[in-house]
Amino acid sequence: MTPNLPIYRLALNDDPESGVDYIALVDDPAIRRQFMAFKSHKSQKLRFLATNPDQQIVSGPLMLADMCIFRDDPIHGEHLVYFDAQTIRQIILRFFQKGLTSNINLMHLPDAKPEGIYMFESFIIDSSKGITTPKGFETLPDGSWFGSFKIDNVDVWNHFIKTGELKGFSVEGFFSYQKEISREEMQVEEIMKVIEGVI
Repeated sequence: MTPNLPIYRLALNDDPESGVDYIALVDDPAIRRQFMAFKSHKSQKLRFLATNPDQQIVSGPLMLADMCIFRDDPIHGEHLVYFDAQTIRQIILRFFQKGLTSNINLMHLPDAKPEGIYMFESFIIDSSKGITTPKGFETLPDGSWFGSFKIDNVDVWNHFIKTGELKGFSVEGFFSYQKEISREEMQVEEIMKVIEGVI
C-alpha cells in the first residue's frame, strides 16, 4: 500500500438498497480495528469475544467511526475509505428498519447463510451518554457500532466459533463515494468535530 492515498467518505444514498444488508462471521476481520467487507491487510485486528460461551453469545464492534480502510478497485485504484459517526448512525437505523438482524452469513459467501444466528443487542459508543466500550475490548471511538449475536446453530458454534476458525464481524453492503479529501482535511474535520461538540 502506497502512502498519501486519496481518502473518500462513504455514505448512504436514496437507493433503498444502499446500506448494510449482511453481517458476516469471518476468519480475518478486514479492517484494522473495525469490521467491514473489505480485503484484509495485515495489521492490528479487533476481534469478537465469546462473551458468554455457555449461552453461545459473541460480541464485538461492527463499524468504527472515522477509521480509514484500504481498498483497491478498477475505478478508484488504491485508496482509503471511511464512515463518519453520522453515517454509521444512519446505517444502523436503516438496518433495523429493514429488519435485517438475522441476515448473517459466513465469510461473505452467498450460499453460507446458516439458520439460528441473530443480533439481539446493538448500540453506538457515546461517551457523553455513558455508553462506553465494553470490558475486554480496547477503547473504541464515539460513533462506533457494537453488537452481540446469539448463535443457536450448534454446528456453527462448535465448528467455527469454539475452534476459533471465525474470529470477527465484517459488514457488507452498498455505499456511495461522497467526496475525496486529503489526510490534512480529514484531521481538520476531526478537530472541528471536537470544537463543535459533535464528538
